[in-house]
Amino acid sequence: MSDFSYSVIIPNYNGARFLGGCLDSIHAQTLQPLETIVVDDASTDGSVALVREKYPWVRLIMREKNGQFAKACNDGFEAARGNVLALFNNDAEAEPGWLAAIDRSFRERPEISSVACRIMLYDRRKVFHTAGDYYKANGVPGNRGVWQEDKGQYDHAEEVFGGCGCAVAFKREALDAVRSDNPDGKILDESLAMYCEDVDLNLRLRLRGLRCLYQPKAVVYHRLSATGGGTLASYRNGRNFIVVALKDLPAGVLLPNLPAIILTQLNYAFQALLKIRLKTERARLKGQLDGIKAIPDTLRRRKLVQAHRTASAEQLASLLEFNQK
Repeated sequence: MSDFSYSVIIPNYNGARFLGGCLDSIHAQTLQPLETIVVDDASTDGSVALVREKYPWVRLIMREKNGQFAKACNDGFEAARGNVLALFNNDAEAEPGWLAAIDRSFRERPEISSVACRIMLYDRRKVFHTAGDYYKANGVPGNRGVWQEDKGQYDHAEEVFGGCGCAVAFKREALDAVRSDNPDGKILDESLAMYCEDVDLNLRLRLRGLRCLYQPKAVVYHRLSATGGGTLASYRNGRNFIVVALKDLPAGVLLPNLPAIILTQLNYAFQALLKIRLKTERARLKGQLDGIKAIPDTLRRRKLVQAHRTASAEQLASLLEFNQK
């Protein structure tokens, strides 16, 4: 692929208070995308009017009913015309050279299928949210460098397990390759709804032997959990940690690590029980219970994912927990 065209996809639900800054940062890019798509997930806060009135250059897709993050992203993927699709959170803002840095990465490293960004906290700009993501053998995902002060430790481009869904770019051909993992042929697994949908995608890309580069010059500032978090995050993570591990890890990785996965989940449950008065902890427990209830459906989805993987269990195992600092 010699010529790259970029579609920036911004899912939005009641994010009007942040959306202006987000879109202004895209408009200020030194390399302009082919299109910027806002997928509004049935907002009630005036988001649609804001985009129509102040950002007429934005392609606006309006969902009639709220379907949560994964469905909104999938609608954006389906509508996009570029051959590189970049997900971008509505509560994030990019530095002017963000897209140009991504473009250089794809041009200089043709073997790379996705680019992870250098994502810093919006209100503490020398503190990392993530320098690319990792996945542990016990079924727990994580952000490289989270909460660390920037001391130059992530100044070099390097391969990572995957990119955070807050700001990440994928070659279209890579995303199209994993559609067959889902019964509906969509790119993201909509049963996950939100939280860990990017972890699931990264795992499925890795199962196809596809690679991700962390680009430190693709800088984004993120208002962490400004449009999410709380009990919703606790519930979804409680459920989806279980679902993603059971669905995506090959038997050669899942079975040896099953005791560690179960022990990790029991520890989460024990810690939640110690703080059972907190709504977030009760939500975590409910999520874990629903993750267990979802096992029959997860096993059906697992058959598709594992049938299409090309990487060996040994290859995937070698990637787990790598590049952590």
